[in-house]
Amino acid sequence: MIIILFFIAHWYLSLFCQTFFHHRYAAHAAFTMSKGWERFFFILSFIFQGSSYLSVRAYAVMHRMHHAYADTELDPHSPAYSKNIFDMMWRTYKIYSGIYNRTIATDEKFNKNVPDWPVFEKIAGSNLARLFWVVAYTWFYVAYASSPWLFLLLPVQILMSPVHGAVINWYAHKYGYKNFEMKNTAENLLHVDFLMLGESYHNNHHKHASSVNFGFKWHEIDPVYIVILGLSKLGVIRIPKQRPVPIVTVAGEMNTVENQEKENVY
Repeated sequence: MIIILFFIAHWYLSLFCQTFFHHRYAAHAAFTMSKGWERFFFILSFIFQGSSYLSVRAYAVMHRMHHAYADTELDPHSPAYSKNIFDMMWRTYKIYSGIYNRTIATDEKFNKNVPDWPVFEKIAGSNLARLFWVVAYTWFYVAYASSPWLFLLLPVQILMSPVHGAVINWYAHKYGYKNFEMKNTAENLLHVDFLMLGESYHNNHHKHASSVNFGFKWHEIDPVYIVILGLSKLGVIRIPKQRPVPIVTVAGEMNTVENQEKENVY
């Protein structure tokens, strides 16, 4: 039971950092924060993502590329150009590594105002740091696993962040439903996103990338949006007034001018 609780906690805490800090803040600048709070979330991401810590800069650049080139050969992770989910993950890893190590040239527009803390990211993304977390997770499993089958969760735990990305980048481009017709295959994977903290409203997100709220229809509850509103009230972050929040009726009808907005990148 302890292992299950540990896995669930790690799943959601790691995912929160990815969607709140890496995705909505770093990639799309959906809200702003002070440099002090930014560094706080860098450190929090390292703690919660652990062995699968993602470079904030590399993630943001790669994700902007995904929006700009969705479902084309230049897309870092499109099911249309991969044989299976593992092939897509490997392609994503190679492009991510190239951006992280600065061996892949990227258009300057993708690097604009991306949060970067080079010294910290060099430490957090080092092999030594990843090994530390792998050893810590393994020790925890050895100490508390009540059954051998629980060790099947350990590889997922070690690769948690890439697993999160693969769930959306593969399945939400193949299955689900659409609120908006676009020139890509992004779909809303779940009607109520209890699993991916709002990330599975992928069709909505591709239509309105800079929106802080990924849910548009009445049933599309985005739990991270609720946290964002709370942090805004506390003064931790600031949501720019020029970014409209979609207002949706119970019938699911959009009644905001953002409904006419074209698909955007960031």
